[in-house]
Amino acid sequence: MIDLYTWGTPNGRKVSILLEELGLAYQVHPVNIGAGDQFSDTFKAINPNSKIPALVDHDGAEPVTVFESGAILIYLAEKHGRFLPAAGTARYAVLQWLMFQMGGFGPMLGQTHHFLRYAPEPVPYAIERYTKEAARLYAVLDQQLSTHEHVAGDYSIADMALYPWASRHEWQRIELADYPHVLRWYQQLSARPAVQRGMLVPA
Repeated sequence: MIDLYTWGTPNGRKVSILLEELGLAYQVHPVNIGAGDQFSDTFKAINPNSKIPALVDHDGAEPVTVFESGAILIYLAEKHGRFLPAAGTARYAVLQWLMFQMGGFGPMLGQTHHFLRYAPEPVPYAIERYTKEAARLYAVLDQQLSTHEHVAGDYSIADMALYPWASRHEWQRIELADYPHVLRWYQQLSARPAVQRGMLVPA
């Protein structure tokens, strides 16, 4: 059994999508980040950085604990031999686009969410900075998807990492129709039953 500690955020849903795609049994432990559950001693024993998601895999002689969403995706994909090539250029194609999400498409869009939705007062400089960067990142993704069905060729953990952030495009003032290749990809992934199920976690 796998224990998944998560909340309804893009980073959390990356992992639930992969778990659903793999067809694995897992127990969901909601960590209400609005209520500060991530700072409890119990959760910090699992992830000292107090961020969701985190995963504990009990399939083995000793439990394996993994935190950071990208690390969890790699761990599960490697263990089960799916959605991440084992070697060669195809592997690094997936990993580089996963890092694109981890280093840019997540953090920059997260800042866009913050300044557009949660800042106590408008900060025009920050809003301009992050909405422009969001548009630039979508353009990079659109260019890649203009020549690839999925971001790194075959459907992979890179797509699963990017999709939940793209699902909040309205929060970022992004019109997907302006990025037709992203729109095609987004609609394609949205139709996958495992993606649909993963996006509902935690219920």
